[in-house]
Amino acid sequence: MVCPGFGRVAHTCAYVVRKASPFRSVPQHRAWGSRPAASESAAQGTRGSSVVELLGKSYPQDDHSNLTRKVLSKVGRNLHNQQHHPLWLIKERVKEHLYQQYVGRSRSPLFSVHDNLSPVVTTWQNFDSLLIPADHPSRKKGDNYYLNRTHMLRAHTSAHQWDLLHAGLDAFVVVGDVYRRDQIDAQHYPVFHQLEGVRLFSKHELFAGVKDGESLQLFEQSSRSAHKQETHTMEAVKLVEFDLKQTLTRLVTHLFGDAGAQDRIGWAFGLGLERLAMILYDIPDIRLFWSEDERFLKQFRLPDINQKVKFQPLSKYPAVINDISFWLPSENYEENDFYDLVRTIGGDLVEKVDLVDKFEHPKTHRTSHCYRITYRHMERTLSQKEVRHVHQAVQEAAVRLLGVEGRF
Repeated sequence: MVCPGFGRVAHTCAYVVRKASPFRSVPQHRAWGSRPAASESAAQGTRGSSVVELLGKSYPQDDHSNLTRKVLSKVGRNLHNQQHHPLWLIKERVKEHLYQQYVGRSRSPLFSVHDNLSPVVTTWQNFDSLLIPADHPSRKKGDNYYLNRTHMLRAHTSAHQWDLLHAGLDAFVVVGDVYRRDQIDAQHYPVFHQLEGVRLFSKHELFAGVKDGESLQLFEQSSRSAHKQETHTMEAVKLVEFDLKQTLTRLVTHLFGDAGAQDRIGWAFGLGLERLAMILYDIPDIRLFWSEDERFLKQFRLPDINQKVKFQPLSKYPAVINDISFWLPSENYEENDFYDLVRTIGGDLVEKVDLVDKFEHPKTHRTSHCYRITYRHMERTLSQKEVRHVHQAVQEAAVRLLGVEGRF
């Protein structure tokens, strides 16, 4: 069974398998934490064009294309591969743990690590290969970044499972940047990083430590239940489930230590690298991972990747808050479209966006939303004049691109 869950913090699955032998052109404010990237330059060249150039390839646009300049500017940054970045530290700690704890017969590492796979995947890789139905809500344009109907920025690292399994790999870890359209606050960002592991077992490997294990089977012909798929024996499912939990428990203990809760029972695991780093290093805002401020980066230049370090906050500059209200169009309004628009124009000046009020006109039944946008620069004090310029650009773009009617 493959789990199609899209949880940011974690998605875990126990499974046994038979091994097979329109792009919006909106003005962009150069915000804190951003810089021109090759992908952004390419995106700027697509204004008025029907093709997106990304990572050396061309993708024709169609009615599914919804990439923004903000998101395109992040493709290729690969924070998880930048030495001494906090996300790199987490990745290296996980790799070290797996290499030391899990070895093959020749004493070589059991798990192979793949951390440089392209974030551009086909919709088949991202959904169909994981048995996600064609009508599943996780495929919505409102939740994903599509280059076109057939290609997208991966929404999870699971998009590479099918290819790696069919390449003959039995145990592997995939690390990479993933992309999802989402709300705006200190915990969410349209780009984040995942790490996931996959391990397959032969009959001999799975039942080697079980008494009379040779008589047990991986597969059977029976009916599906709440505990297993129809082709899996209950013995196989329980052993794989136990191995998964044991692997995750060891990894979490390696990262966080034995700080357990007394007189309670529970189990949790996270695959989002940002989530792990925010907890381990006390990093309060997800935008900080994209900072090029030396005051942030130098704190993680450690001689030992396992050295304990707590982030020392930069100066907390005051926020500037502005509201925006508008009548929604009669149809085709997606809240994530508005969030993307705010990110594209405001960049990382935008700390969060809250929907603070909804109103339905009693006669016309038209609906209006009021959003509160919090602007805050991480390195200096923003002026109201500077923010007003950005906020005005957001208002104008919302009218022009989303079809809303202002109540400004």
